[in-house]
Amino acid sequence: MPAPPGAAARDSPTPTFQEETSMRTIDELDVSGKRVFVRADLNVPLDGDRITDDGRIRAAVPTISALRERGARVIVAAHLGRPKGEPDPRYSLRPVAARLGELLGSEVAFASDTAGESARATCEALEDGQVALLENVRFEPGETSKDDAERGELADRFARLADLYVGDAFGAVHRKHASVYDLPGRLPHAVGGLVLNEVEVLRRLTGDPQRPYAVVLGGSKVSDKLGVIDNLLGTADRLLIGGGMVFTFLKAKGHGVGSSLLETDQIDTVKGYLERAEREGVEIVLPVDVVAAEKFAADAAHGVVDADAIPADRMGLDIGPRSQALFAEKLADTRTVFWNGPMGVFEMEPYSGGTRALAQALVDSDAFTVVGGGDSAAAVRALGFDEAAFGHISTGGGASLEYLEGKDLPGIDALK
Repeated sequence: MPAPPGAAARDSPTPTFQEETSMRTIDELDVSGKRVFVRADLNVPLDGDRITDDGRIRAAVPTISALRERGARVIVAAHLGRPKGEPDPRYSLRPVAARLGELLGSEVAFASDTAGESARATCEALEDGQVALLENVRFEPGETSKDDAERGELADRFARLADLYVGDAFGAVHRKHASVYDLPGRLPHAVGGLVLNEVEVLRRLTGDPQRPYAVVLGGSKVSDKLGVIDNLLGTADRLLIGGGMVFTFLKAKGHGVGSSLLETDQIDTVKGYLERAEREGVEIVLPVDVVAAEKFAADAAHGVVDADAIPADRMGLDIGPRSQALFAEKLADTRTVFWNGPMGVFEMEPYSGGTRALAQALVDSDAFTVVGGGDSAAAVRALGFDEAAFGHISTGGGASLEYLEGKDLPGIDALK
């Protein structure tokens, strides 16, 4: 008996992002004996020369190791911080080279410049299976230039260092930078495993997520997340708002916020979001209490107050215990959760409770949980949670948000 029309299409597996875009993976490159330029994301926090969170370095290791094992001569490039287009010892990648070598189990050669004499000599000296790290790509003004020719000149110098290119810096794919956007067009290229995995996870959130689908947004500024809020009002079932951005929401509802962080120019926009959410049946959950302090300091006098009764001389620095319980309740029945942004100033112990409680609620949930990079990922590690307890921890906060906004990502487009 013939199959009904459309049965084959329904039974066939959903194509992967790589299949849909015809992107090559590293498995499709002949890398043995070749110099492979890997754009990684090694933008880790430093305290002097001490790396305080090596999560992004560890995330880069699988692709680098896979290339080494196949005999590639691996040239790793990355940025660190925001130097102003010139060398700045505060942003040197030298400590990162040492840590990468420890994780790989072999020394990583370090070039003291980005695409100059040291870079050329270091790359030419590589043998099969060896790894080198170039100095911070943002020490070159051409890396972040808005001028196509200036970026192109740097990309040309990068291209002379290598035979092949692998894009594996998910945390930078939303940037139209020389090593991310321009260089892939100058060399045979492929997408790295980290980027593929990140995009496949985010496709689950934007395609047909299991419901209820909740999004938790925190961090300092609502203006940083306007686009993603706008897009999620048509996708998510619930939005839970915390962090510094919540005070603009509370003000939009007519509440006083004391001396808390407030973006007065966004109040009308937030009012519009609240009205739209009500029309479209999206539940917006705001804190009912906050930890308010006399000043922005760990040793400041502080206490829990109702979210609609913050004293004029106090600032909210975390969500309170009743809000923690409310958020956990709103996440208990979810099937998909995306979280981006801490609930408070988690780096200061008096104001870490909200972020800790939220992370624990995700660990306790049966949902597919995605931690959207940046400060959220750092908080998970700093607060001692097992990363394996979450469905996915992204390496790119800004890139994740722009993907959820529906924006094109230049670094992804360049690899197609």
